[in-house]
Amino acid sequence: MLKNKRILSWAVLPGLLLLICATLHGIDEKNPRLNFLLITVDDMNWDSLGVNGCKVAGISPNIDHLASQGLLFNHAHVTIAVCMPTRAVWMTGRYPHRSGALGFQKINPGVPTLLEALKKAGYHTGILAKVPHVVPSRGESWDLVLQARELGVGRDPVLFAEHSGKFFAAAKAAGKPFFLMANSQSPHRPFANSKQGTARKKANPKKKNKVANFPVVKNPYKPGDIPVPGFLPPLDKIKTEMAQYYTSVRRADRITGAVLKELDKAGLAGNTLVMFLSDHGMPLPFAKTNCYYHSTRTPWIVRLPGVTKPGSVDRRNMVSGIDLTPTVLDLLGLPPREGMDGRSFRPLLSGKEQSGRDRIFTHFHRTAGKRDYPMRSLLTHRWGYIYNGWADGKTVFKNESQNGLTMAAMKAAAQNNSSIAERVKLFLYRVPEELYDYEKDPDALHNLIGDPAHKERVESFRRQLAEHMKDTADPQLATFNKLLGN
Repeated sequence: MLKNKRILSWAVLPGLLLLICATLHGIDEKNPRLNFLLITVDDMNWDSLGVNGCKVAGISPNIDHLASQGLLFNHAHVTIAVCMPTRAVWMTGRYPHRSGALGFQKINPGVPTLLEALKKAGYHTGILAKVPHVVPSRGESWDLVLQARELGVGRDPVLFAEHSGKFFAAAKAAGKPFFLMANSQSPHRPFANSKQGTARKKANPKKKNKVANFPVVKNPYKPGDIPVPGFLPPLDKIKTEMAQYYTSVRRADRITGAVLKELDKAGLAGNTLVMFLSDHGMPLPFAKTNCYYHSTRTPWIVRLPGVTKPGSVDRRNMVSGIDLTPTVLDLLGLPPREGMDGRSFRPLLSGKEQSGRDRIFTHFHRTAGKRDYPMRSLLTHRWGYIYNGWADGKTVFKNESQNGLTMAAMKAAAQNNSSIAERVKLFLYRVPEELYDYEKDPDALHNLIGDPAHKERVESFRRQLAEHMKDTADPQLATFNKLLGN
């Protein structure tokens, strides 16, 4: 009898080993591990979507539908308004100076990332477009890598659908939970059907899979269809560029819809955490690569079946890019990464309270041209305080948002329009400190820093920012203290 028991034990051992491995890797047919789909868009303002009040007809049906199925954060901001470092923040939960990715640099060796945590936990991982901008030094942790050139320069909804569908099928075949980061490179420049894109295409007509092959969009918006944001003057060339931008926004919406449709077709939507957000505001003056309201505010949507209430909107709590990794790890049941500055907002997803969600800090360090323009901002529900560490009255601000039609149009108009001239001067030279009442002035047109009525508020914001800089060992603290006379 004892001999038979030993034989039975050895016979079930392979099954036990498979069960143990499945448990370690989160594979359970009855209770499968939660998948994670992260959809991002390039350079999209938070208010470019119908769900956030955009009046452009038919602009974002797919993203609006996603919001109707999940939770939309009304006070969500990325930490830094430029593409590569904001993604480094998402993947590390750290402020830029704490990961090493101040601008277009790699994350410092030894800094743990979300990607590696999910790979180690047995996730099937994949990235569509923006590959050089998402933890490029940790490439071995991706199972699938598709460069932008393989996806219509990151702008082709059909190719996004095809490859995301294949990825979901591969994850199912492997019996693994998945992490897919699908990155639409619309509405980033070159905007749809703009001369920037078509000129590049004509310059390289015989080259395949090159950046030059930007897809053309049928039925683009016309300048008369599109409103100009309040932080820009309504000049004719700006109206033209805004039409090109919104045509690109509509394409980004189609890419988002294409990926979500493939998730549904794969039968995985019910067990998938979906997050959607933009990496920062539109690539125009007073938005991208700055610390203004329209620089960092992002349309952050979270859909988690059984947890998020369909069509809900959080109008109270402030969440930040540094919170992405802590929240995802928490929801997936994985331990936090060492050294994170952010924290999980999991309680908010089910409508619970969470303290300390009444302010956030945003940063800026370095442009793609490797020019340093250190800025910091403290944001509350209503107010925004900005410190421009580079503003000395002589240094000129140069960034990507000055390309295209808008800044050139503003400079030309400034020759005969004093108010536009003042806006151009402010953008190019800035001032050391700015204070805005974003509830009344979301376009940051009236700097209140010198108003005696706000003296105590300014002093409070200065103290809070200095405390934040001290807590995070910010290298700009000494310069900030010098400005304050400390």
